[in-house]
Amino acid sequence: MDSQSAIPSAGRANATSASTAGKRSFWTEIVRQKYLYLMSLPFVIWLFVFNYVPIWGWTMAFQNYKPAKSFIDQKWVGFDQFRTLFHDDQFYMVLRNTLAMSVMGLVAGFVFPIVFAVLLNEVKGVAFKRVAQTISYLPHFVSWVVVAGIVTNMLSLGGVVNHILVWLHIIDEPIQFMAKPHWFWGIVTGADIWKETGWNAIIYLAAITGIDKELYEAARVDGAGRFRQMWNVTLPGIRSTIMVLFIMSIGHLLSIGYEKQMLLGNNLVSDYSQVLDLYALNYGIKIAHFSYGTAISMFNSVISIILLFTANGLFKKFAKESIM
Repeated sequence: MDSQSAIPSAGRANATSASTAGKRSFWTEIVRQKYLYLMSLPFVIWLFVFNYVPIWGWTMAFQNYKPAKSFIDQKWVGFDQFRTLFHDDQFYMVLRNTLAMSVMGLVAGFVFPIVFAVLLNEVKGVAFKRVAQTISYLPHFVSWVVVAGIVTNMLSLGGVVNHILVWLHIIDEPIQFMAKPHWFWGIVTGADIWKETGWNAIIYLAAITGIDKELYEAARVDGAGRFRQMWNVTLPGIRSTIMVLFIMSIGHLLSIGYEKQMLLGNNLVSDYSQVLDLYALNYGIKIAHFSYGTAISMFNSVISIILLFTANGLFKKFAKESIM
């Protein structure tokens, strides 16, 4: 009996000592990397101040908020703002536009940068590769105001696109592209591809450089050509990077901003250019309906969080990839 009772006691002692050792190693690691943590502290403070403190403003979604009154004097209305939101037909039109442009941007924003990075990796001329990289990066640094002006001029009646289409006899007379509501989603997606493809390809190019060169040599020995090497070596080698970025992009599916829609849109295409962020801006700022605008933004954030965790869980279960 004594020997049997000693076994659990020894197990508890070992567990306690292991826990103590784990805590000691944790704090030892903190002390050893104290300068790294100190360097990260300003960013953590910035993140807390600008991303977590503003969440307090979500309380406005449950109030009939009046700027002149203090927080205590505000009238609480519960979920009235959300009931109004879900009974507004315009909200569902805006949600449709947001989802359509988000999905189109998500697909195109992944396919084009990956293809561009893989093809650019196959270029052997170093000088040409550097020039191509530089040219492809530049549009990212151009303001959407400038990009919208360029796109609008190119698609105007006297723009270069209409001139080329008429010259090739594809159309008989110029088309008013910016006055076609059903074409607006494609125009926004195309402009976004041109602006961001080069920049988004950077991380894939960095991931490709980390692939073991011996894998390419083995593939060549087995008789694989350039295309087979890209398909069987390059793409599997950056699979983890693709999955992680795809999960994060799904989390931002509804948060596509409003700049490009506002700058490229006009009254003729307003039924297809309104998105959630622009909808919240118009109600929350322009007509000073702050509570309703906050409810729209809160809905956007909550759905984004749900999408992020859902996508992460599905990829973790089926693809064995996750971000947390």
